[in-house]
Amino acid sequence: MYTHHLHHFISERLLGYHALPLTGSGLNIYNRFMANAAAIDELYNGLYAHHPNKEKCFEQLIDTMVAFAKARNQRLVAKDEQKLTKGNWYLSNEIVGMSLYVDRFCGSIKNLAQRLDYFEELGVNLLHLMPVFESPENESDGGYAVSDFRNVDKRFGTNKDLDTLQTSMESKGMYLMLDIVFNHTSERHEWARKARQGDAHYQQFFYMYSDRELPDAFEKTMPEIFPESAPGSFTYVPECNKWVMTVFHNYQWDLNFGNPAVLVAMMENVFYSANLGVDILRIDAPAFIWKQLGTSCQNLPQAHQLLQLLKHCVNVVAPGMALLGEAIVAPQEIMKYFGTGKYAEQECDFAYNATLMALQWDALATKDVRILKKAVLEVLPKPYGTTWITYTRCHDDIGLGYDDKYITEAGFNAFEHRKFLKNYYGGDYVASPAIGALFGYNPKTQDARISGSLASLCGLEKALALKDKIFIKASLNKMMMMQAFTFFVGGVPMLFYGDEMAYTNDYSYQADAGKSYDNRWMHRPVINWEKNDRRKIKGSLEEQIFTQYQHLIYCRKSLAALADINNLEWLDTGNNHVAGFIRRTAKQVLYCFFNFDEDETGISWQLLKEARNEGGDLYDYWNKIKVTAGADDEHLIIRGYGFNVLEITLPTGD
Repeated sequence: MYTHHLHHFISERLLGYHALPLTGSGLNIYNRFMANAAAIDELYNGLYAHHPNKEKCFEQLIDTMVAFAKARNQRLVAKDEQKLTKGNWYLSNEIVGMSLYVDRFCGSIKNLAQRLDYFEELGVNLLHLMPVFESPENESDGGYAVSDFRNVDKRFGTNKDLDTLQTSMESKGMYLMLDIVFNHTSERHEWARKARQGDAHYQQFFYMYSDRELPDAFEKTMPEIFPESAPGSFTYVPECNKWVMTVFHNYQWDLNFGNPAVLVAMMENVFYSANLGVDILRIDAPAFIWKQLGTSCQNLPQAHQLLQLLKHCVNVVAPGMALLGEAIVAPQEIMKYFGTGKYAEQECDFAYNATLMALQWDALATKDVRILKKAVLEVLPKPYGTTWITYTRCHDDIGLGYDDKYITEAGFNAFEHRKFLKNYYGGDYVASPAIGALFGYNPKTQDARISGSLASLCGLEKALALKDKIFIKASLNKMMMMQAFTFFVGGVPMLFYGDEMAYTNDYSYQADAGKSYDNRWMHRPVINWEKNDRRKIKGSLEEQIFTQYQHLIYCRKSLAALADINNLEWLDTGNNHVAGFIRRTAKQVLYCFFNFDEDETGISWQLLKEARNEGGDLYDYWNKIKVTAGADDEHLIIRGYGFNVLEITLPTGD
C-alpha cells in the first residue's frame, strides 16, 4: 500500500541523507524498502504509537537498516539473489542439519573449519552453532547469557575464525545457523553494567523497579521457568537499589522492548549477524519478548507484532536470511509464530516442532501412538512457505507440552500417564530401559521435563552395561526409527551432535561448578574423536550407526516428496503401535510407517490402495527391497522398532 508521507520520508532518508545510488544493489535496496515500508510503519506504530521517542527511534531504525544494507558485501548480495530466485529455499528436502556446541564438539571454531569433511561424509549441510558470542564462563546458561553480541568468545576463537568458517561452508554449499538471544542479556553486558551504575537511559533498557510493588504484581501471574535453580522472576541489584526482571536466571536481565530504543539497538545486532553470512537466524525465547502486567508475559500479541516487524526489516537488509522462532509452546500457540491474518507467512520462517518431538517420546515409552494421532492434527495448518525444524533430540530438555485432552481422548488418565512418562525416563520405573533424569521439577505443580541423550533414553547405555547384543540392537533400532520419523514427517531435520555416533549420557558436567546444577549437560557430550574415528572400522558400533545415518540422509535427499510443500497426510493405520502418513507430489507417492513397539506387527494392505491400483510394486528405500502389495486381508509386516519408506512410482503423462 502506498502512503505518500511515509514513502517520501524513506526516499528522503535513502536518496538524500544516505545518498543511495538508484543502480544495481542500491536500486534493489530502495525497492525492498518501498515494498516493506507500509508494514514496517504499521507494525512499529502498533507497538510504539504512544511512546514519546517514537519518531526519533523510527528514524534511527531506518538509518540502521540503510547502513547495514549498504554494508552487505557483494558475495552475500549475490547469494540473496540466488535464494530469492529459488523461492522458499529452506523448504528443500536436500537440507539436513546438525546442532552442536563448538567447544564440546572439537574445541574451537578454527578446528570446526577443519572438520567440515566429517559433515560432508555424513551428508549434513546445515550447521547450527550453539551460542559463540561472549558470555561469562560460569554464568553463561550454555551461552544464552550474552555479554557481547558482536564478539566471539575467546573460548571458541575469534571473529576472523568465524568469518573463515562461514566462507569455507559457503564454498561447500553448506548453510550456517546462529542464535540471537533477543529476550535478555547477561548482567555483564555493557547495557546492564551501565544500568547497575545508575545510568537512567540504560535502566530503561530493562524492567527495573525501586521497590517490590510491581515485581510482586508481575509474579502473581508469571509462571516460574526454573523453579529449582532460579525461583521467582526478579533479582535485587544492590549497587543501584533496584529490582530487575530475570525470568530465566538471576544473571540474565530481561530486555524491555516497550522502549523503542531497545528495538533499534537489538536490530543492529540482528543485522550484524546477517552480514556475517548467517543463513538462518535462531531467535531465542521469542515467546517471552513482550511483558505486560496481569498476564503470563508469554505469547502476547505484541510479541508477534515485534517478530513481524523484525521479519519485514530483515526482508529489506538481508532478504536471503530466514528466521527461526525458538518458541517451545503449546500447539495452538506455536502456529501463531508463522504469522496470522494479514501477516500470515510473514513472521518466522521456521518454528520448532516441539510437540511432535514430545509425542514421539510418549509413543516410545507407551508403545502406543493414539495420543500422537490425536495431537498431530493440530499442527497441520501452517502457512505454505513456512516450515518446521524437526528433531528427536536437542540441547534442551524434553518437555511434555501437549494438552491433557489428547491423553484423555486416547483413553488414559492424564495425571497417571504423565507420572508414568516421568518415571519411565527419569529413573523411577524399574522395567524401563531408559536412563535419564528429571529437569525443572516443580513440587507445587508436579511438572517436570526430561534430560538424557538420545542413545541413553533409547536404552543403549543400559544395554552396553549389560553387554547384551540383542538389547543393543533393539536400542539402535529405536534410535533410527525415531530419527526416521523426524526426517520424513516434514520440515528440516536437525540432528544433535553425538547422536550420529550413539553417545550415551556424559556425566563429566557434575565436576564443573558452572554446569553441575543443570543436568541438561548430560546430553551435551564432549566428543572423543578416537571414538568417532571408529566409524571407519567395519562392524564397530560407531560404523553401524554412522552408516545408518548416512543412508537415512541419502533417502531424504533422494525423495522430492519430502520437500515441505504442505503435502503431509496422516493415516489411520488401524494399529495402535504404528504411526503412518503419506507424502505426495504429482509424480511421487511415499507411504511411511513407524512401529513404536518392540514386537513385529502388521497393517492391512487395504490401507495402501494406490499401491494395488498401480500393480502392487513398491520400493522400500530404507530396507532397499522391492515389496509387492498383498490382498486386502493380508498385512505389511513391520519389524519391532522398524519402519518402511515405500515409494509408488506413478505413471507419467505424455
